[in-house]
Amino acid sequence: MTAFPERFAGLPEYAFPRLRSLLDAHAPGGDVVHMTIGEPKHAMPDFVSRIIAETAQDFGKYPPNEGTPELRGAFTDWLKRRYGIDISPENQVMPLNGTREGLFNAAIALCPEEVRGAKPVILIPNPFYQVYAVAAAAVGAEPVFVSATAENGFLPDYASLPPEILTRTAIAYICSPGNPQGAVADRDYWANLIALAEKHDFRIFADECYSEIYRDAPPPGAMEVAMFGDADPERVVIFHSLSKRSNLPGLRSGFVASGPENMARIRQLRAYAGAPLPLPLQHAAAAVWADEEHVTASRKLYQEKYAIADAVFADYPGYHKPEAGFFLWLPVDDGEAAAMKLWTETGIRVLPGAYLARDVNGVNPGKEYIRVALVAPKEETQRTLETMRDCLLN
Repeated sequence: MTAFPERFAGLPEYAFPRLRSLLDAHAPGGDVVHMTIGEPKHAMPDFVSRIIAETAQDFGKYPPNEGTPELRGAFTDWLKRRYGIDISPENQVMPLNGTREGLFNAAIALCPEEVRGAKPVILIPNPFYQVYAVAAAAVGAEPVFVSATAENGFLPDYASLPPEILTRTAIAYICSPGNPQGAVADRDYWANLIALAEKHDFRIFADECYSEIYRDAPPPGAMEVAMFGDADPERVVIFHSLSKRSNLPGLRSGFVASGPENMARIRQLRAYAGAPLPLPLQHAAAAVWADEEHVTASRKLYQEKYAIADAVFADYPGYHKPEAGFFLWLPVDDGEAAAMKLWTETGIRVLPGAYLARDVNGVNPGKEYIRVALVAPKEETQRTLETMRDCLLN
């Protein structure tokens, strides 16, 4: 038998197959309600299908890996409007077929084989988006999981790591607004992290896919803070997407932006191994990135659901109001037990927090939480959250 690679052998089962293994042998206790996956249910912009239909003949053409000039321009125009930053559409931004592609491939393009003569380290918040860990495994780096808990505002304290870790660090992933906790890195957090990266010479991969879903003030961006702080333009790599911003996860329109040298390496790798977005989808995506009206309407609906959740869980022990994003990170005694109770007694399906995290020194920071996606319509959200609260407190 031909041997298999060992570099992925230690990966645990992915969260959703693991959830099916936990729950599917048991009958639901009511009508099934899915609150596990962050798949937006708000209306997508109504012009998307029209643009795709009008440009359907372009499915007959190979799309450019680097994206059309119109799409790259839409990215940089949006960054200018949103963050006040001005970067080149020619050599500082590139489309992605969904940001997961970029979060993975950027590590392959930018992580060196050694850092100061030793095995590189990739810093990962814990809990985390699982692609961060598989990217570290793909490049042969040592993943260091840093817990993001209530005690540190649900943002990893990378500065607390020992010097022997920081001096080997090549990349630090950070998600803001955070998935699953909804925490926002403020300007001071970004400035301190950028200063740490400058001191120890590593790159920051800023996953900002939830940046347009927030309560009041728009979250600051990593590149925004870096540029106005005169940091090395290669220090920060940012990732954005239409999936959450515009309720278009199936369009697969994301982008990566950074300094010209980083982008040259990312672009070169994608020329060999990328999966470019078909041209009709690029045309549609450019129009969506240029429009803010639908984003404002969708954000208002999420803000109304924040208010519903705050009211329903006002007296729930340890309830944490998410600053942004569309998840509740709800404390429970045991996430798996709570998920099983909700499923067998009510039919509500949620994700145990431990499935999004790793054990570090025998402690899993997600074990005493469940993740609840607030993607359903308001009336269904209110009804489901009330049922969930009553079940958990019973």
